[in-house]
Amino acid sequence: MPRLKITSEIGPLRAVLVHTPGNELLAVTPGTREDYLYDDIIDLDIARREHRRMVAVLERFADVYEVQDLLGEVLEQQDVRDFLIARMHEVVPSDALARQLDGLPTDELVTHLIEGVVEDAGPIGRALNEVGYSLPPLPNLFFTRDVGIVVGEHVLIGSMRHGVRWSEELIVKALFAYHPALQSAGILYDGSDERRVNYTLEGGDVHPVREDTLLLGFSDRSSPAALDHLCDLLFKQSSVTDVIVVVMPGERTAIHLDMIFTQLDRELCVVYPPHFLGPERLSVLHRRKGTHGVKEMPNLFAALRAIDLSLEPILCGGDSRPVQEREQWASACNFVMLRPGLGLGYHRNDATLTECQKVGFEIVRGVDFLTGDREIQDDERAIITIEGSELVRGGGGPRCMTLPLRRDDA
Repeated sequence: MPRLKITSEIGPLRAVLVHTPGNELLAVTPGTREDYLYDDIIDLDIARREHRRMVAVLERFADVYEVQDLLGEVLEQQDVRDFLIARMHEVVPSDALARQLDGLPTDELVTHLIEGVVEDAGPIGRALNEVGYSLPPLPNLFFTRDVGIVVGEHVLIGSMRHGVRWSEELIVKALFAYHPALQSAGILYDGSDERRVNYTLEGGDVHPVREDTLLLGFSDRSSPAALDHLCDLLFKQSSVTDVIVVVMPGERTAIHLDMIFTQLDRELCVVYPPHFLGPERLSVLHRRKGTHGVKEMPNLFAALRAIDLSLEPILCGGDSRPVQEREQWASACNFVMLRPGLGLGYHRNDATLTECQKVGFEIVRGVDFLTGDREIQDDERAIITIEGSELVRGGGGPRCMTLPLRRDDA
């Protein structure tokens, strides 16, 4: 079986890891949504239908692996079961919980690890109708991109900013460490071992744009210490020679770089205009292998040109600032590419899709593509769109919900 390999954001997609949202989302209520990093609550049935439509499109281009399926397969191995239960004990230090998990059949253990374990309430808790979890559920797990990243032939395990997501790190590490379908050159950065408050790294801020070049976001979720450490590892053990860092704004609307930027083709990207064009543009730094310090660049596009990579921007939301803000909030910058010039995004972001049409992209509804009513030629630029009225409430788009495992070179 081919090893994992990712050298760009746009190379033809061959394998990808996803997680279809399940009952873990029911833990997100108006009272708990902030604890679980949500701005709103999601209708589970609709979200599952939307996610299945996305997966159906992905399956036309790549092998699609489900976290739950792979987890069930590796947990048939006693050493993996022992590893996960021991590491979960570090996150939730309860001997009683560890014993409970250890005695479960594999399918029930998978369910408990993802959906959480409701603790037995005492008389007062029952009287007050209070529900708590002895093992927290993972309602953010369907954003698989954040927790696992493939760069070259190596794997990075995210070091999640918020403790409510720490269990995700352990599950994804177990998959990459033990499942034969996820063979790699090794785990280069293991966020599941990081508990230093200044070392955080999430996949929404990691963009491989070329075999020798990585684009990173310094955000609330990915810290400078972790980014520097990652650079040191990559410079030493991979083909990466140049890292460009976008200094993100401290805004909840832009928690990751892929909420304001994604590459669509060899010479095109979609951007949230205020952060990259004009007087409000973000600071951009360039770190090169073998040099000391970093160089501050005038803007992202100048930084890319300095390494012979020219990208032209497509404007999220078009020319209207209110529309730009509305569509950026609705993940209009968040596309996953199936090959150069063929992407998957939300249908709701009309102004952004119109801007894509202006540079030659056809807009194809996912249902029309899947039924065969609209075929896409190999050399055609297109955006396949899915409905996302519920998925978008989680705060992400198709890039967030996909963890590419293998791409052909672009």
